[in-house]
Amino acid sequence: MDLSGIWSIFTKIIDIGIVWLAFYYILKNVKNNIKMVLIVKGVVIILIIKILSDLLNLYTVGVLLEYIVAWGPLAIIVIFQPEIRSVLESLGRTQLLGRHKILTIDEREKVVYEIMKSVEYFKKNRIGALIVIEREISLEEYIKNSTKVYADLTDDLLETIFFPNSPMHDGGVIIQGDRITCAGAVFKTSMNPSISKRLGTRHRAALGIAEESDAIALVVSEENGRISIACNNELLYNLTLDEFRMKLIEELSPKSEVFFEAEDDESGEEDA
Repeated sequence: MDLSGIWSIFTKIIDIGIVWLAFYYILKNVKNNIKMVLIVKGVVIILIIKILSDLLNLYTVGVLLEYIVAWGPLAIIVIFQPEIRSVLESLGRTQLLGRHKILTIDEREKVVYEIMKSVEYFKKNRIGALIVIEREISLEEYIKNSTKVYADLTDDLLETIFFPNSPMHDGGVIIQGDRITCAGAVFKTSMNPSISKRLGTRHRAALGIAEESDAIALVVSEENGRISIACNNELLYNLTLDEFRMKLIEELSPKSEVFFEAEDDESGEEDA
């Protein structure tokens, strides 16, 4: 095989890889957006009905569906423009190679320690709080409209920010790495119909940011002091302090590290 043949195969592999990567990120963001899921389901149902009308020779239904298929994409773009823009913004915010530094074990332990110390205080005194930890997907959209802090993460600072008389009490804190970047951040609330109506704005905002990004959102209820974590498109409500701590450690740990730890545990069991 000559050089041109090798180059042709190489470009085809790149071509297919880019297409699959695009599909992966589109489907990933569609899955995390309830309204986009409903759009996809509606399109699939219309296509199934169109196929059945052709098979059964339903002329009137077929004509109507032809108009829907012809003008449907334009109607979807107009009607669901905010949802489509949200997906495209999520794609644009994704950092393929990771923008922030990877925390060392000592740094992660300090982050967990400072957060847990604050959460215990908030829970005991029934102080509402929303703490969002950025991961691979940038939260710059929310950072730019909030009050900049850029300070080391400490429990004293978190308790000061969420003090009931503080002007930033009702907003959220965003943490990048082991530093508090901003406070008073306002997040889009989740429209998930399955979430309990008893849950307030903080919980809906936490789930909302977890649906549109890979961030970890930590919530303390102002009404009853219950603590929750929203991540990976779900809300884990009313956790114990130990459950809260273990989930936080798990989500902050690099995936590769978790994988190697699992392998070490299995080899240890075999040796035993």
